[in-house]
Amino acid sequence: MFRGETLSHFSLRNAVIWFLLAFQSGMINAGGFLACGRFVSHITGFATLIGTDLAQSSVFHALGMLAVPGFFILGAMISGFLVDRRKIQGRSPRYSSVLFLIVLIHIGVLAAGLDERFGEFGEPVTYLRNYVLLALLCFVSGLQNAMVTSASGAVVRTTHLTGITTDLGIGLVRVLFHNHKLSRIDEIRAVWMRIGVIASFMLGSAIAAFIFIAHQYWGFALPTMISLVIWYMTLKHFTLPSFREWLRIREKLRISERLHRRKS
Repeated sequence: MFRGETLSHFSLRNAVIWFLLAFQSGMINAGGFLACGRFVSHITGFATLIGTDLAQSSVFHALGMLAVPGFFILGAMISGFLVDRRKIQGRSPRYSSVLFLIVLIHIGVLAAGLDERFGEFGEPVTYLRNYVLLALLCFVSGLQNAMVTSASGAVVRTTHLTGITTDLGIGLVRVLFHNHKLSRIDEIRAVWMRIGVIASFMLGSAIAAFIFIAHQYWGFALPTMISLVIWYMTLKHFTLPSFREWLRIREKLRISERLHRRKS
């Protein structure tokens, strides 16, 4: 995500970003569940609900449940266009653009929730407004998950724990029996990284439960602020040149102008 390195590197700075994103996803998942009784950062539950709604002849709810994970896929596609596609083409991935979209949607969800656009906090999924909230949160999760997956070469995922928990189990066997081509140090780092992501997700969920129960839609303010911080970090370290680099570029331009004047 930053100049000169990728998210697949085991650096302290990258680990902070992984853990912040996992913490934020835990908050969003808990917030969606407390707001309308549905988890939003993983798709397995929606697939089950679609099947059960169809079995009970609830076609409207089945179509609603089908549309919500569709927004997760749409978010992943947009992120893939801005990140993965550009990486394949040898161009700079637009992480900051993806994060800017995430910030905008978080702000929109917070504002709409406080304005009671999504109805009463905690009401069951009954009306179109409830599906809109679920769709927006799933869209954000798809954006984030695809961005991190593409950036890290599928090493890290932050919006759900099934895959990374499986990787943790495999990694523990590799560390204990050292039966893999990676060095033992790299395997131990990977294990601690996965433990950190899982712990961050759980911590975000726990803190979110207290905040959302006490302050309802105001709970979306914290993940919004986290998104702003991460977006600023990408702008500072990846998109925008540093002040020293700007001075060097300006000095090169001055020298080239002097040489051009002398020749003329």
